[in-house]
Amino acid sequence: MFPAPLPCLVPASASAEVRLAYVLRHFQLAYPGVPAIAIGYAGTQLQIEVADLSANFFSEINPYPPAPHWREWQGQQIPFFFDNPTESQLLSFQEKKVLISADIISAAFYLLSGWQEYFSSERDRHGRFPYAASVQKTHNFLTLPVVNYYFDVLKTAVEHVSGQPLAVRRWGTVRADFATFISHDVDNMRSAWKAPAKAALAQQKPGLFSKLLWQHLTQPDAWDNLEAVAAATAHYGAESTFFILPVDYPATNGLRNADYLLTTKLAQRLHALRQHGCQVAMHGSLGSATNAEKLHVESEANYLVGGIRFHYLCWEPRLTVSVVENTGFEYDSTLGFAEHIGFRHSYCQPFYPFNFSTGRAANFLEIPLTVMDTTLHHPAYLQLAPDEILPVLRPIFAETKKFGGVVSVLWHNENFDPANTRNGPQQFHQLMRYLEQEGTQFLTGREIYRAFTA
Repeated sequence: MFPAPLPCLVPASASAEVRLAYVLRHFQLAYPGVPAIAIGYAGTQLQIEVADLSANFFSEINPYPPAPHWREWQGQQIPFFFDNPTESQLLSFQEKKVLISADIISAAFYLLSGWQEYFSSERDRHGRFPYAASVQKTHNFLTLPVVNYYFDVLKTAVEHVSGQPLAVRRWGTVRADFATFISHDVDNMRSAWKAPAKAALAQQKPGLFSKLLWQHLTQPDAWDNLEAVAAATAHYGAESTFFILPVDYPATNGLRNADYLLTTKLAQRLHALRQHGCQVAMHGSLGSATNAEKLHVESEANYLVGGIRFHYLCWEPRLTVSVVENTGFEYDSTLGFAEHIGFRHSYCQPFYPFNFSTGRAANFLEIPLTVMDTTLHHPAYLQLAPDEILPVLRPIFAETKKFGGVVSVLWHNENFDPANTRNGPQQFHQLMRYLEQEGTQFLTGREIYRAFTA
């Protein structure tokens, strides 16, 4: 099975003015209340002057810049792309002016826009840009929100010039240090019996197989558990967001979409979950990430609007931003690497993806995926033991809390099956207890979207 041929590259409009506007918009979203300060490259009467060190990089199609120069900031070693290593001093303070010797505008734009993904031709067998091809993997910084550190440098400069302290975004009515978005991709609701049934056949236990088959035909499946999932999340004062697959037929590549039908009965259950505060959103079927018409038809026919995440985390950097824009979703929450936990765009806050075909920010919000349950244990991914999961996640949560970000957690409904002792309900509850103790504000995707657009 091979992915479809890559779409043609569209020339990108990423001038210095475009990069500056895109980056400063997100800086202002990260630090609400930023005073009016003249920030930019060398020019007239700038209060914060950033070194222009990207040369011709953004007028070409190279996916990867020169290797970063590592500097210490906030006690961390941080990779600075487009830096001048001969300048030992990152910030030079003058009266009512600051010079920044690294081109943090270009570096932030490069990472946040997903430049590497758009211009790289690397794709995995599902058509996704792979972690193995990323600068985060090459230079080992996926678990650091590097753009947030660049913004912290800029914050320091703004505070010096303005004489005003800046605070990162706070969340909810309690003004929490960070937020957590809990979601569940509902891929399967009728397949819990299959693995034990296959094992029974392999072990030549026809009686057990017959029992399992009878239970499947006469009793609810262990994965038909949406109400129980919602109750588990509600125990911590959180509301679940369910991403529902609208089709059950296989994709053209043979991979399965849902193993259930979106029947009237299921629609009634979803309505009841909404009445109890849960959110129901669109899980884009295989192929819909590159086909706006397919996505529009499937979402409208099933009343799945508002938020979206694509099945298998499929995302074609050259097409999907325009597809989502053209179908009117408020937010997406696809952008994480399936292979690894962390920050795919090196940023722990929601952001507006860059549309390379229009040269501007997209009209929908991205709530980037921080951790997916499958990533934690899948044999092709991290293969963590149950007692390793929380220790590995704690530093990522701490980085997110430091910068007022959002932890986006995807835990599939099938992994609430009590039979799963690897990345199952026990590990989910450990994670939730920890986040609750850290003082997070649990919010739905729509609540996060409204906080950014208020």
